Amino acid sequence: MSDQEKKRPAPVKMPTKSPQVEKFMPMLTRFAERDELNEVIKNRVAKSCEYLDEGIPLYPNDFDKKNSIADALAFEDRDEAALAALDQTFTVAGRIVLLRSFGKAAFFHIQDQTGKLQCYATRETLGADAYRSFKRLDIGDIVGVEGTLFRTKTGELTLECSSVRLLSRSVRPLPDKYHGLKDVEMRYRQRYVDLIMSPRTREIFQKRAQIVREFRSFMESEGFMEVETPMLHPIPGGATAKPFVTHHNALDMELFMRIAPELYLKRLLVGGFEKVFEINRSFRNEGVSTKHNPEFTMCEFYWAYATFTDLMDLTERLFSHIAEKVCGSTVVAYQGQEIDLTPGTWKRITFFESLEKIGGHGPDLYNDYEKLAAYVKSRGEKVMKGEKLAKLQASLFDIDVEPKLIQPHFIYHYPTEISPLSRRNDRNPDVTDRFELFITGREISNAFSELNDPVDQRMRFLEQVAEKAAGDDEAHYMDEDYLRALEYGMPPAAGQGVGIDRLTMLLTDSASIREVILFPLLKHEK
Repeated sequence: MSDQEKKRPAPVKMPTKSPQVEKFMPMLTRFAERDELNEVIKNRVAKSCEYLDEGIPLYPNDFDKKNSIADALAFEDRDEAALAALDQTFTVAGRIVLLRSFGKAAFFHIQDQTGKLQCYATRETLGADAYRSFKRLDIGDIVGVEGTLFRTKTGELTLECSSVRLLSRSVRPLPDKYHGLKDVEMRYRQRYVDLIMSPRTREIFQKRAQIVREFRSFMESEGFMEVETPMLHPIPGGATAKPFVTHHNALDMELFMRIAPELYLKRLLVGGFEKVFEINRSFRNEGVSTKHNPEFTMCEFYWAYATFTDLMDLTERLFSHIAEKVCGSTVVAYQGQEIDLTPGTWKRITFFESLEKIGGHGPDLYNDYEKLAAYVKSRGEKVMKGEKLAKLQASLFDIDVEPKLIQPHFIYHYPTEISPLSRRNDRNPDVTDRFELFITGREISNAFSELNDPVDQRMRFLEQVAEKAAGDDEAHYMDEDYLRALEYGMPPAAGQGVGIDRLTMLLTDSASIREVILFPLLKHEK
């Protein structure tokens, strides 16, 4: 016997003689090949065949859902007499998540996007044939239900069914309701099952949608106009990051997935729009961690005739507004700590002050190249040959300052060498009018007064080009069209990017970015 024959699963034997089973054989064979076929799946397929034998479709598309489960739950406060007097029939649909049968009667719970409702079906109310059909239903099936509300002896609001109709057959069984999906990677890979089983997961993404909605509403109330800019860039820019590369066949040109919309949004300031924002999807070819995903969502906005300090004030109002709307308070719980987002309580400290007051390091370390390089290496960080002092100082910040920034901190006046798009400070050209916002030990936002001097910008780009030639994959490219735009004149302005994913982590008490992205990038399934 060959190795291939040894691996081949035994022929599938089904507990039914229905000719309909032939339709399912390719599916069942695939289950067997993956070692996933079991008696539960076989029995579900057998019952599916019985439906088809009786002319009952497994996936009809003509059910008229007139009500949501929330419509029925709106009567939760009515007593039994009030429900009896209620002259209303509810027509709802949802997935069966609990099913208890008692011979001639059954209780089952159905769940839709708005909630979960108990239903009650009996042979008497449905009729003998319909009840026999109902008895073949399984947990996981999607059904359409019509009936009236009443309250059980235990006081639970319940829909007494006058009809129950199969709308979508579930061939795979759901996980045990008490355990759900415990494997974390499986939760992310099979998010559709995670959403069915976990109220917590559904709540996170409902809150995420609300966060985006409130973000957009706040920006519009402040006079910002929402715009859209390209996702395919001939030259990547707007951030120090390694891009994803693709190719356009018709134009025969190399293109890059957007790492940031910044340079296009600032072109709009040149064109005369004074307040613009974009909620955008960006892509960076970087590692995966609890704080990073290769594709992510952020909001970037630009404000003509404003400075980076104006953006600090705006940010405090923005975050407190969203927290109040989504969480009901400006003080939110995160991983066992209370984070105070109330405007006026946020700390503001310069980059070098943070190295000293928070990191505990003086100029004798952070201004001594050899000592600093040795220290950074000793903490497990890589140091490239010819690394600039400012980059080593940034590494020192990442190691000994960032993890300690739990409450909101604006860290400002970053070194000019690591801020290629930021305006130099008028009093000290070695630093820029830039800040990063840190909460819970991670960066959530980056902002600065914009560099609008085309000569200075060209020199910064040339420095970045030299760094790229020296081996820095994240350094900026030269962008001649952006320089041409600046040569027409861009008004003084300030701009900012806010990570929507990390903001969602904060406001949903989620420790990993994968918890707040519906389908995070994962390795291929084996």
